[in-house]
Amino acid sequence: MHRSRVATLGVAALVLAACGGNGAGTPQKKTELTLYNDKGAWTKYFDEMGALSKQSIGLGMKPTGYTDSAQYQAFIKASFRTNVKPDLFTWQTGGMLAEIVKQKQVADTTAVWQEAIKAGDLSPDLAPYYTVGGKQYCVPMNVAYWGMFYNKKIFDKYDLKPPQTWDDLVKTAETLKKNGVKAFYHTSVLFSFVWFEQLMAGTDPDLYDRLSTGKAKYTDPGVVQVMERWKQLIDAGYFINPGDKTDPGDVLKTGKAAMVSFGTWFNTSMTTRSMKAGTDYDFFVIPNVNPALPKTSMIFESGPLCSLAKAADPDASMKYLKWWTTAQAQEKWATSRGDVSANPKVTISDPALGTVTKDAGGGKYRLVNRYFEATPPQILTAALDGFGKFVTEPGTYKEVLETIQKEADEYWSTHQ
Repeated sequence: MHRSRVATLGVAALVLAACGGNGAGTPQKKTELTLYNDKGAWTKYFDEMGALSKQSIGLGMKPTGYTDSAQYQAFIKASFRTNVKPDLFTWQTGGMLAEIVKQKQVADTTAVWQEAIKAGDLSPDLAPYYTVGGKQYCVPMNVAYWGMFYNKKIFDKYDLKPPQTWDDLVKTAETLKKNGVKAFYHTSVLFSFVWFEQLMAGTDPDLYDRLSTGKAKYTDPGVVQVMERWKQLIDAGYFINPGDKTDPGDVLKTGKAAMVSFGTWFNTSMTTRSMKAGTDYDFFVIPNVNPALPKTSMIFESGPLCSLAKAADPDASMKYLKWWTTAQAQEKWATSRGDVSANPKVTISDPALGTVTKDAGGGKYRLVNRYFEATPPQILTAALDGFGKFVTEPGTYKEVLETIQKEADEYWSTHQ
């Protein structure tokens, strides 16, 4: 994750030079749009959407996918200062979206949202994640609800059922341990935040939200207690080695761990491994640590699909974003990837994911913004490093929290 900013921008500049430009100074009507994205592995799915949009609204779409997020972000930010303008691009909600809105670089989509909500194509519960200064920007490229994927054959072998309470989950982990099976997957790189966000949201979601806005400290007693609980789970021997480089999809398929916590997008990893939902694996909502909370906290993420304020053909870009929210587009997008949709009208073939999508859209859960989006980038970098250290050396949790808070103090002193 740590790259030379100069080198990254240099790469981006080369890409810009090689791509040629749309020439933002000359208005033009487009029949094919460029969609730059940081999801290079999804090129096939974007190609399918481009073919469908060409047929449906007369606008094709050609994707250019990056697999390195640092290079991608540098490229998009460089486009703000040049005549090379992507028609559409993916981004992140939270601080990163607010940053480019503040710079007046991203197109206002308030009208698209109002129309989509009225038509039942978008849930009003999603709108706050796309709202900056009372207006909406971008539309949901995807949504994901986080829970636990589990190896059903292992559960069946030991007569285990999806837990209804946190105590049930711990008992399940203990049963697996007694039978020589690691209960949980975790990692020391990138996704090192997963168990922190889950334990925080399931214990005190208000405190979690205050952390993300600088109204609470990482050294506060409630956060320390969450880290101590996390340490207890690690010390109990429920997790695999955090340095294990095995792909989490293979971890679950081979039974190296019985459970993997990820967003519903992880379902694609299962289907591409020829695993059958309900037979080989399944999904459950993770119970709250604190049973007194009024609603079960569910980690939620949504990746924006955006248009630049100075796009080459703003009308075409906006037309595409509007189409993207429709049931026709979302049916194709969700089905092709075996995932859920931001459109409540779309039927999800996987029963467990379909139920979660319906319940989440209907307000059954308290949706909690994923830590990766909720946390300002400067603090996030320190936290990912800190959690990565903690899962390897659990005894360092207080030192880790102090290091993250030091970065948070510095950030919030200039960002109120």
